[in-house]
Amino acid sequence: MRLHLITVGEPKLPYARAGWDEYEKRLRRYHKLTVTRVAGKTQALESEAIRRAAGKTPLILLDPRGQQFTSEGLAAYLDGQGVGGTGELAFAIGGPEGHTDELRAGAYALWSLGTLTLPHDLAMVVLAEALYRAATISAGEPYHRG
Repeated sequence: MRLHLITVGEPKLPYARAGWDEYEKRLRRYHKLTVTRVAGKTQALESEAIRRAAGKTPLILLDPRGQQFTSEGLAAYLDGQGVGGTGELAFAIGGPEGHTDELRAGAYALWSLGTLTLPHDLAMVVLAEALYRAATISAGEPYHRG
């Protein structure tokens, strides 16, 4: 499956940069991966940049209003999307103000990493690790201990 990760900016804190780099590298073993960094000075500009970056690819927004998954549930969801013929999914983390209502309304799905508010840098690492963990579960590898 092809995965397109779209973020507003990139991790700035050293621990987050290292975590992102590590899980991005690991994730590439399982999926064709594209990473796009967008910029914008306002929530509206950021959301428009995300929409443009995703193009026609089904867009899953990371948003606190979204569905929460267990690691096994995320693996099953991604497997189902691949089997169902989706072939490519885009995941987007918004800026500090989140996504606009318009972008949210047009999204393929909303995914919540949980009810805690995470710093932007940390959310990027959690996204990459969660997708990697799901890939290892689907591959039957021992990374996840459930």
